[in-house]
Amino acid sequence: MTLNGFSQEHFSGINISKRAGLLNASINPAELTNMSRKFDVNVFNTSVNVSNNKIKFNDIMKGENLEEKIFTGSDPTSMRLDVLIQGPSVAMKYKKWAFALASAGNIKANATDVDVNFGNAVTNSFLGTAQINSQYNQRMNAASWGEINLSAARNIFENDTHKFSGGATLKLLFPGSYMNMGIDKLQGEVTNDPVTGDVYLYNAYANVNFSYSGSLAESYEDNSNYTKLFAGGLSGIGADFGFNYQLKDNMAPTREDVNPVETANETRRVDEYKLNVGFSFRNMGTMTFKDDNNSSSNYQLNIPTTNPLNLGDFEGTDSVKDIEQLLIDEGYLTKESSNGDFKVKLPAVINLYADYRIHNKWYVSAYTQQKLSDDSQNDFTTIQNIITVTPRFAGKNYELYMPLSDNEVSGFTTGFGFRLGGFFLGSGSIVTAALNNSKQADIYMGFRFGI
Repeated sequence: MTLNGFSQEHFSGINISKRAGLLNASINPAELTNMSRKFDVNVFNTSVNVSNNKIKFNDIMKGENLEEKIFTGSDPTSMRLDVLIQGPSVAMKYKKWAFALASAGNIKANATDVDVNFGNAVTNSFLGTAQINSQYNQRMNAASWGEINLSAARNIFENDTHKFSGGATLKLLFPGSYMNMGIDKLQGEVTNDPVTGDVYLYNAYANVNFSYSGSLAESYEDNSNYTKLFAGGLSGIGADFGFNYQLKDNMAPTREDVNPVETANETRRVDEYKLNVGFSFRNMGTMTFKDDNNSSSNYQLNIPTTNPLNLGDFEGTDSVKDIEQLLIDEGYLTKESSNGDFKVKLPAVINLYADYRIHNKWYVSAYTQQKLSDDSQNDFTTIQNIITVTPRFAGKNYELYMPLSDNEVSGFTTGFGFRLGGFFLGSGSIVTAALNNSKQADIYMGFRFGI
């Protein structure tokens, strides 16, 4: 669990760039109507985020006693890893309409709300005796899936001052692999045997869920098992929908800002708004995991004082299936329900953002992502709440920006990024990481072009 984690906002700072296109449409499909060119082509974008709420970047660089530090304090421990890959994609404008066809792959893994006493006991760094009285669902969860996204957007109203548009995305979902271990409201005691050094859990009760499908049923330690993105075939549908408003800037454009694009009745330029505001609902939907090794079971866990569980027995396991079988063999689990194929909800969120042109090429934007589901649910791939403010200096072919974020898991982070033509590179945490004060590390890059 100390190696698997999961994270935050993808493409922080560039995702509401004034250079509107497919990247902006990933958070609000209505942004497709703001494309400055007839076609926008995405070659390849990728974003990798890792965060936790206990270990700072400096601790990782030193590499000392990480297992002890990750379970310090009294607050439960959370660790998250989130990878987004945006493959070949294309968008097109036609009069008041805009359309897009996009591909994407998602990899998520996390440990959520792990009790520090229980975590210390499992990693065998525990000494003494402690009471576990968890009031939440401790989860170890991972999922991978692919997407083919079909988007459409339209100008609803436009005049010389205002523009209002709406859009929607239909997501065709291809489940890859999945695993979940949830231990809800664990009550019990842990103690260290001073003679053998073994750690035991006893007088313990909890509601437990074990679910797995595809390659992650075999091992959560093999990295290649997370890359089976389209393995399950088409088996789910999701949707995004949103609205966009622009207050146009009627100031005369500079020579650099002019980028005429012929449409049906007008000539437009890249830098045309004073204020750009968007609102969207994203990731509304579910996907069904189907595989020969599919399993989803709910149990009652009961570990009596007379037959304690040696937590060192978990050292030889590398899959949720192994952990489940070990507990069954010892007689600690009573099955309540079980099924084969099972559905998993997408991490649904609300996005709200505003980008304001202060003067000339200076902008400032505010962005928030708020989740709609509870991370404790066993049939849910997690996401976190975020607020980001980004000052930006942007011309037609370049941008420099510095996102400042408050993340639910890792706290405050500051990053830096740039765009040069169609290429962009950035991070939402590189500044705080360089100052050895970040509990997050992330990087993203990509290349796109307009025609």
